[in-house]
Amino acid sequence: MATTYVKDDLIAQVEKLPYDLQLRVLDFVKSLIPKGVTGKNLLQFEGTIPVDDLERMSKAIEECEKVDTSEW
Repeated sequence: MATTYVKDDLIAQVEKLPYDLQLRVLDFVKSLIPKGVTGKNLLQFEGTIPVDDLERMSKAIEECEKVDTSEW
């Protein structure tokens, strides 16, 4: 199977590296793994933020979207 080949080849190549570089490879591989949760898992929180808080957040975001061309 192709995935077994890739896995075995990867292990063989990493084993040739000094320990400090093996750690760097491990950190890199870990950085490739998606983090967080799916949107479906977040649906349980739908409706938990009060409407007035949502309105304040929307207004704050709108303020951030304004550009002051004379600022710079």
